[in-house]
Amino acid sequence: MDILSTDIELVTSLQADNIEAFDLIYERYSKRLYSFGLKYLKSNAEAEELVQSVFLKVWENRKILKKELSFKSYLFTIAYNDICKFFRKLHYQNQFIDEVQYENAQASSYAEESIDFKSVLGRVEKMIDTLPERQKIIFRKSRIEGLSTKEIAEELKLAPGTIDNYISEALKGLRDKIQKEDILLVLFTTLFIF
Repeated sequence: MDILSTDIELVTSLQADNIEAFDLIYERYSKRLYSFGLKYLKSNAEAEELVQSVFLKVWENRKILKKELSFKSYLFTIAYNDICKFFRKLHYQNQFIDEVQYENAQASSYAEESIDFKSVLGRVEKMIDTLPERQKIIFRKSRIEGLSTKEIAEELKLAPGTIDNYISEALKGLRDKIQKEDILLVLFTTLFIF
């Protein structure tokens, strides 16, 4: 197989688990995907991570690739969706930080003025880590990564109602744990957990 092979030939070989075809696809499209990502993400590291994410999805879905469709369009659609998820996640994180800082300002008469956010966030992370594995994974995808119920359901191949049940159970468990903590942690996590 040479570098001049068509995308259809490469996809056909890839479906047969041909690593050389995967390498040729990577060689053909990785730089273009990197440039595309860099244009929006403005970060070399994020653009490189985007390329890795796209090709990981290609490898994972190689058996169900549709040869008759444009492979290039398929790659750039994955990249575009990943970029959208990145900005959605960034938006949620920034919104969370803004809301926590606002809550802290409002609660300054009840708590110390200076909060060691890393310490408190570490305590929240420890609480999340105590959740059952499936709840923990789904909760992180929902509340940390900012994925919708539908996106999580598709990714984990579960019904949306099942996802909602896992999130509800995780929230209930975290609320119980938080009620036992000090007021500072409760204030910090109010918008995150409830």
